[in-house]
Amino acid sequence: MAEPTTAPPHLRDLQRPSGAFAMLAVDQREALRGMFAEHTRGPVSDQDVTDFKIAATRILSPHASAVLIDRQFGWEPIVQAGVVDEQCALIAAADHFESAHGELVGNVTIDYQVDPVRVRDQGARAMKLLVIYRPDTDPRERVAMVEEFIGRCHDAGLLSIIEPLSRAPVSGSTWDWDAGVLAAARELGSLGADLYKGEVPLHGQGAPEEIRRRCAEITAAVDSPWVVLSSGVPEDVFPTAVRLACTEGASGFLAGRAVWASSIATPDVEADLRTAAVARLQHLGEIVDDVVGEAA
Repeated sequence: MAEPTTAPPHLRDLQRPSGAFAMLAVDQREALRGMFAEHTRGPVSDQDVTDFKIAATRILSPHASAVLIDRQFGWEPIVQAGVVDEQCALIAAADHFESAHGELVGNVTIDYQVDPVRVRDQGARAMKLLVIYRPDTDPRERVAMVEEFIGRCHDAGLLSIIEPLSRAPVSGSTWDWDAGVLAAARELGSLGADLYKGEVPLHGQGAPEEIRRRCAEITAAVDSPWVVLSSGVPEDVFPTAVRLACTEGASGFLAGRAVWASSIATPDVEADLRTAAVARLQHLGEIVDDVVGEAA
């Protein structure tokens, strides 16, 4: 493995001056195509998806501490276009998505087409791996994949971020989504990843004290700092969810949909990104600065 050509990364590379994480995700793939398809009559091309990612990164990255980008539609075009703000760190998504079990993303493996050394030399400070947690599948396979991913990151001088998602059993049996969120944290949160990206308990929709209690359990289960994602949380609920999670030990967010998804439904997507989406991201940054910075 080639030696890093820059100083070893540190989590502060992904943080705001306050110590909080206010990170933007634009690594959605077929799910993003589906979002556009809901608001257009014609087919949504690969270039349409890429063009949105370039625009969103150009407009929003000045307000984010890091931006997460996928290989399939975003990485090379965004890097080559030079649209990432110089104060915003790069994170490469290194997960391969497959449809399975009736889900658009039903199975995930390491994407070996993402070369850790190459993305590092292109400016990445970290890589991210999504992990599907199901209560009736073999935990040894998940653990082995996460450990391999962490090794690939660290061998190349990159930070490692894992993103476990609670999903239904393959058997179709009764299950508890929230129980899976915590079980995933307990299973995977102490394997050595530098940062843990977790789902918001109750999707942020429940009694605040119960959301806080469950977030505290994630904090206790995870050895590293952790941040919340926004998938499944309504846009108007997400700021409160971030505040509640950070009050109980989370260190910020790595989110996309709660920032830019509603812009897709507007007549002028880029105009809405420049106004409403920027305002949402700035507000979220203020929340984490307030809660996490004060705690630090």
